[in-house]
Amino acid sequence: MKVGKHITGILFGSLVIAAAAATPVVMAAGDAEAGKNQAAPCAACHGQDGATPLAPDYPNLAGQNEKYLLRQLQMIKSEERSIPLMAGQLTAKSDQDLADLAAYYASLPSKIGQAQGDDEQIARAEQIYRGGIARKGVAACSACHNPAGVGNAQAGFPRVGGQSLEYTKAQLTAYREKTRATDEIYGGMMRDIAEGLTDTEIALLADYLQGIH
Repeated sequence: MKVGKHITGILFGSLVIAAAAATPVVMAAGDAEAGKNQAAPCAACHGQDGATPLAPDYPNLAGQNEKYLLRQLQMIKSEERSIPLMAGQLTAKSDQDLADLAAYYASLPSKIGQAQGDDEQIARAEQIYRGGIARKGVAACSACHNPAGVGNAQAGFPRVGGQSLEYTKAQLTAYREKTRATDEIYGGMMRDIAEGLTDTEIALLADYLQGIH
């Protein structure tokens, strides 16, 4: 039963965290100061502060969880996560370079925006984020991403607060359509959850998350 599948995923959250700890991703100790030098070319797209991207569908990197950032950088480099605009950007970087980049961006202050929806839309989004949608088996986002949207650094769950509407919409849609599969070490949890979200619900959540803190 589909509802049971989602509920089981939340009830066994400790197993998810254990899986994250057991992942083969190399967790080199990052040096934020060294990462600052590595990040110079990145500023062209992600902004000098890591939170003012060139385009609205580029992610804010500042204040993102270090473990999550490192895993994404490693997957982009190996092409396990395909981002055409990033092709070749990380090819020459070592594991230590990637760890330094992750440490640097994690050390920067995050930036929070403001939801644009009306009171009813924001309330609906908050309800989904904090309580899920039981009738569709959609688990509460806050269970993994924290009520304040700051994620779970130990487990490698990302900060979602402060991301742009366009970026969050694109990522949730990609998970729903199975074109993003970077949740494999968590048993496909994001794909399962996003599968139950409509375009409207994704848009509401994406807007809400711009200003959550």
